[in-house]
Amino acid sequence: MTESPEQRAVHGRFRRLRPAFVRPSWWPLPACVLLGAACGFSYGVLAEPEYAATSYAMVTAGKDIDPAAALGYAQSYGRLATSDATLTYAKGAAGEPVRELRTHVRSETSPDSPMIAVTGTSADRDRAADIANAVTEAVVVSSGHVAKDTGVKLIKFSHAVPPVESVSPSTPLGTAVGASAGGLVGGLVLLVRPRPGRRNVTAQVPGPAQGGAADERELVR
Repeated sequence: MTESPEQRAVHGRFRRLRPAFVRPSWWPLPACVLLGAACGFSYGVLAEPEYAATSYAMVTAGKDIDPAAALGYAQSYGRLATSDATLTYAKGAAGEPVRELRTHVRSETSPDSPMIAVTGTSADRDRAADIANAVTEAVVVSSGHVAKDTGVKLIKFSHAVPPVESVSPSTPLGTAVGASAGGLVGGLVLLVRPRPGRRNVTAQVPGPAQGGAADERELVR
């Protein structure tokens, strides 16, 4: 059945008025935020907790030694705390081989204080304290062997105790970090993705009227 020109015009107007679902161009941003939040939440729930315990040792200078020299020796002993010689001596008390012990211990020093902080990390809170105490004890014993030559003495200042709370990210923090990372990735996607080109609009020029020549002849007459 053939439609009349009037019916085609009415149907065309209804098609133009029909709402069409158009996906927004910024959809990668919320999608990446939701994906990042889900990943951060999963990490906070499934990740194994990690505990950290810290023990302290202090360098003291002898009678005839400049007190400022204790600061320099504290820096040196702080670097020796994670050396192979120290970790080899401490592996028995720490209960871990040197290769694994190296990844579970770190040392920190201050330029204003002759104090050395040795931190042990582990999935078990008691093991974290044992690692810190074992490495600190190894440094103290090693420094005692050369105390007569250096004129300084390293003493254990504070004993590490098992921590109460873990240092691993909590579930809310992991979710927030994941959402932030997802938002950053989504923003970068919006910046680097190609933009749709402009549509070429062709102007339609109306043709000459059929009766134009006859009208012109009439005017000439």
